[in-house]
Amino acid sequence: MIKFRFSILSGICFFVLISCTLLNTNNIPKIEGYQLVWSDEFNVDGIPNQQNWSYEIGFVRNQENQWYQKENAFCKDGNLVIEARKENKINPNFISLDHKDWRKNRDSIHFSSSCIITKGKHAFKYGTFVMRAKIPTEMGLWPAFWTLGLEPNWPANGEIDIMEFYKGDVLANVAWEANQKWKPIWESKKYPLEQFKNKSWGEEFHIWKMDWDENSIKLYVDDQLLNQVDLKQTYNLTNQKNPFHKPQYLLLNLAVGGLNGGDISNTHFPAQYVIDYVRVYQKQE
Repeated sequence: MIKFRFSILSGICFFVLISCTLLNTNNIPKIEGYQLVWSDEFNVDGIPNQQNWSYEIGFVRNQENQWYQKENAFCKDGNLVIEARKENKINPNFISLDHKDWRKNRDSIHFSSSCIITKGKHAFKYGTFVMRAKIPTEMGLWPAFWTLGLEPNWPANGEIDIMEFYKGDVLANVAWEANQKWKPIWESKKYPLEQFKNKSWGEEFHIWKMDWDENSIKLYVDDQLLNQVDLKQTYNLTNQKNPFHKPQYLLLNLAVGGLNGGDISNTHFPAQYVIDYVRVYQKQE
């Protein structure tokens, strides 16, 4: 009898949840000539939607200080929160202090965070990509909203940094492969925070957007154009292929320190990267 009642209540809750989701989707702003093909509004408290996101785990790139793990990404009060924390635990991948791989010569983990990705679940070729978020701007923190191609290796797969921030600068970048493997060509723009002439800029939500089609990539914050790249120039020099004519998947992460994040000796933790929504629109057929 108890199980039966629970089943009915679960069904009612599920129906209400689906109804609310549909209602919220209907209320999403439209873009003329485009249709909404995917979004995550992060309206359900708990873990991020598993149909949309998976996780990077461990020490991953750029000699960053944080260990990526699932626990640091959660939905609360209509937002996705990616939280960087101080930790003190053993690196399970440690081999020796003199190992050549930096991921394996650290015996301990001192910071943790999350990187959630749509790889294996959703990838998109062209469209308008929109994120509303509040980013941490303290020295040593490195939030990002970006895309990567599915194949082959980086940077031949192409990278688009719709939003990247570190050392006091907002960045908008596009990268592809130079004349040897693992070597990128960067088309980058950076804007110091002071340039936005708003002392509380880092405490407010902002809207980042990418317009990407077969001709160009345009990157914006709050409708200010930050970077524009002509796709006629983005052919890999190694294989003469253009990675930006193929699908890319999404990444949301908050890194700590590393090659670009800056000095973390005075950084306050926990630190939060708060995302209201992520949406993808594509041209209507």
